[in-house]
Amino acid sequence: MTDAFLPPYPALALADSRRADQRDDLRSPAKVRRPGPKTVVLIHGLWMTPRSWELFRRYYEERRYRVLAPPWPRLRGEVEDIRQGPTELAGLGLTEIVAHYEKAIRLLDEAPILIGHSLGGLVVQILLDRGLGAAGIAIDSAPPKGVWQLPPLSQIRALLPVVLNPLSYWQTVSLSYRQFRYAFANTMSEHDARATFMRYTIPAPGRAVFESAFANLSPWSATTVDYANDRRAPLLLIAGTEDHITASSVVKANFRKYWRSNAITRFKEFPGYSHLIIVQSGWQQIADFALSWAQQNLLQVGFPRTALYRRTC
Repeated sequence: MTDAFLPPYPALALADSRRADQRDDLRSPAKVRRPGPKTVVLIHGLWMTPRSWELFRRYYEERRYRVLAPPWPRLRGEVEDIRQGPTELAGLGLTEIVAHYEKAIRLLDEAPILIGHSLGGLVVQILLDRGLGAAGIAIDSAPPKGVWQLPPLSQIRALLPVVLNPLSYWQTVSLSYRQFRYAFANTMSEHDARATFMRYTIPAPGRAVFESAFANLSPWSATTVDYANDRRAPLLLIAGTEDHITASSVVKANFRKYWRSNAITRFKEFPGYSHLIIVQSGWQQIADFALSWAQQNLLQVGFPRTALYRRTC
């Protein structure tokens, strides 16, 4: 697994499932050819690796997109290997994660479509605020600093096992199956939830959890964005109604914070979906909507030309 985009991106391409870690009326993007960037960057969230994007990745590659799903910094090896030795992730925070993706994206030959899930959705919002990307989709996104919506009890219950232990800040934190079932896979069958738990989950850096959970209490929060930024690329915020980690009400409150910006910002809610919306049954609907929305809005605002992108970012 590599830590950066290095053209021609051999280590970032998900060639097949054996190296999964390395590797509103809208029509289907498979049927409608639109001009625009052909690069999609997928950013995973906490307790996950790039493997969590394997279904989205294959779906977009079949539509002739170049899809990059790089891991977080310090994240090396397969899911099974990381579980055995996760200590390198201890102390990893949002500043390092965002800088890792920012540096990598600036090396690309065009402004990509950015799609992030969970904490990866927050990373997308920060990157857009810094002028990167041609469009951004934040799926079940952790909110930036300034979103004061009171979280429902389900969200508090999902994160409580981590934040109750201050020592977790400098350690990695694992989820038991029972915790994962409630937080990520509450709409899945028992069989699917267990299979998903075994295939995708790894220990997460506690620091990143604390930075997200307590962003509003820090004057120097790494989660800060300029909600009034008129110059950023279009942003779509997606929520699932049954999400126990980032409740739909919190995502909607995140969307409303952008009211002062003239940049395109939209909110879309999908009924019946949990936090792990990107792998549960019906994920194709999310993948299709996200890509179609990005291409539709790229036509409205345009996007940086290849020759200008590296120079102006």
